Amino acid sequence: MRHVIALDVGGTGMKAALVAAGPVPSGGTPAGPPALLHRARRATGRERGPEAVVEEILGFAAELHAYGAERFGEPAAAAGVAVPGIVDEERGVAVYAANLDWRDVPLRDLLAERLGIPVALGHDVRTGGLAEGRVGAGRGADRFLFVPLGTGIAGAIGIDGRVEAGAHGFAGEIGHVVVRPGGTPCPCGQRGCLERFASAAAVSQAWAEACGDPDADAADCAKAVESGDPRAREVWQEAVDALADGLVTALTLLDPRTLIIGGGLAEAGETLFTPLRDAVRRRVTFQKLPSIVPAALGDTAGCLGAGLLARDLLNTPTTPRR
Repeated sequence: MRHVIALDVGGTGMKAALVAAGPVPSGGTPAGPPALLHRARRATGRERGPEAVVEEILGFAAELHAYGAERFGEPAAAAGVAVPGIVDEERGVAVYAANLDWRDVPLRDLLAERLGIPVALGHDVRTGGLAEGRVGAGRGADRFLFVPLGTGIAGAIGIDGRVEAGAHGFAGEIGHVVVRPGGTPCPCGQRGCLERFASAAAVSQAWAEACGDPDADAADCAKAVESGDPRAREVWQEAVDALADGLVTALTLLDPRTLIIGGGLAEAGETLFTPLRDAVRRRVTFQKLPSIVPAALGDTAGCLGAGLLARDLLNTPTTPRR
């Protein structure tokens, strides 16, 4: 069976899959999510240093390659890899990743040399956004914005089945839109960035301080909101208001048809989406209000997106330049 390798590399762990590589209809958009034929996980081993992480990725990919050849009668036709940080997708280089201590790692070429097949390298959020846009919550939307609310906040700008990386690979960094000028310092060097107020990490910190429990997190805050705790409601509303301010800036610039919210904070469901839709609606003036929907693919988005990157290599006349 024709298949591709998909790898989603995080700060501490890797998720991988062998993904069916069936034909893609004209226009490049699959009819539905590609089948995950085999799934696996592994630690990155980052405690052993950045070089060890690279070797762990290469070894994991090689094992998947061998497994696929034995299990399905032929080796993988291509591979797609999603990594965090700053990614130069055209050159296939992981430029910088703080959690992995990476700088200028030519990961695409290293994998292509080890596996002997074409490889695509993508940014983790843009890759997850690609999957959500093509086969998830944004399926059928010609313009979408995918915003996962996790430790930080990033975004993926979807246009006609692809995700825009920008001239320098920085497109979609909505988490560093300043929504509270002069506010909380951000590691990026600015003050008042969106992710300092509306990420899952920010809500966790604010709720831990408000309730006096250092172990409390955003999920606990959401439960307290649902139970009517006034302190939790205040923390939650401050985050929702900051998020709405940032999203309206994005809507003004990008005019998406669908706004997809994912990540840990979105797991609160309507506890988040009902006040968020109201807050965005109150802020728009001339802008067209998009559909605001939860992400559909959960933690499979990264692998599915990496698989789509690999499948795209097989459905284009030329592979990316090395």
